[in-house]
Amino acid sequence: MAYTVNIEEFPAIVREFASYKSVIQGCSDKTVSEYLTDLRTFFRWLYAKDHGLDTEGEDFEKIEILYADLDYIKKITTDRIYEFLVYTGTVRGNAGAAKARKLSAIKAFYKYLTVKRHLLEVNPAVDIETPKKKKALPKHLSLEECHALLDAIKNDTASPNRVRDYCMITLFLNCGMRVSELAGISLPDLDREYRSLRVIGKGNKERIIYLNESCRAALSQYMQVRLQEKYRKNTDKALFLSERCQRISVKTVQYTVYKYLDLAGLGAKHYSVHKLRHTAATLMYQSGEVDVRVLKEILGHEQLNTTQIYTHVANKSIEQAMSANPLAGEGGLDEK
Repeated sequence: MAYTVNIEEFPAIVREFASYKSVIQGCSDKTVSEYLTDLRTFFRWLYAKDHGLDTEGEDFEKIEILYADLDYIKKITTDRIYEFLVYTGTVRGNAGAAKARKLSAIKAFYKYLTVKRHLLEVNPAVDIETPKKKKALPKHLSLEECHALLDAIKNDTASPNRVRDYCMITLFLNCGMRVSELAGISLPDLDREYRSLRVIGKGNKERIIYLNESCRAALSQYMQVRLQEKYRKNTDKALFLSERCQRISVKTVQYTVYKYLDLAGLGAKHYSVHKLRHTAATLMYQSGEVDVRVLKEILGHEQLNTTQIYTHVANKSIEQAMSANPLAGEGGLDEK
């Protein structure tokens, strides 16, 4: 398990919770790390309040939480959780989404203690309403910006990884996969004609992604590089390799995307790898040929309402198109 936090810094009961989320429920290391980070903030805040310490700054971030054993956790009340949520908004400046994530971690932890382990009889978080999140439309590249991004890679003839990078970004823009899914692709996941590939999504759920002509062409070119003798000596079956001939890391993929966004003149727009996923979904839906339920399967969403945000994106684009009509500024008849 490759958590981004040191699991040994957490009380035994929290480590058990992390193992349950990872092994039994199949949550990704990233998701479990986020749970742990939010629980650590919660327990640091509790300790600081109990001992009259500052609830922000370097000293706060150094507070150890091994003190929070089961006996202590049993004493935490609903009021204290409410007070913590107020603190996250007023002191830490967390908006609705960040507060909701922290409450989600607390709720999941207490559900584990009460429902799964039966270590507590009362769940103090069960009736706390989740803070409302501000609904923002997903940011995405326009079709012209997509072409500019791909052209930036084509023109980067000095890069030894140009063919690999072009293939990766083509897959992002056409398939809407997550960065962890792309980095996790292995050679056996591809069919022989490059018409589909298998990815492992959230919760270790597999799905098949069908590839269009652009993806097939990019993969065909890249495989001529990938199957060269210097790479075949490596026992790693990863599709995309780093310069060290190892499976490419998520960070390297992210760096590559940022590099070409800058070269394409798009760096100032604060696009990210995840925005390429939004771009693929938006372009597919805006084409008018992809039903939202089909899009849900393509993206690997668990719930349909997660996918339905792209219908709002399409509606917004229609509204903007109407406003762009040269006659949009004409007023009504002059009153006589």
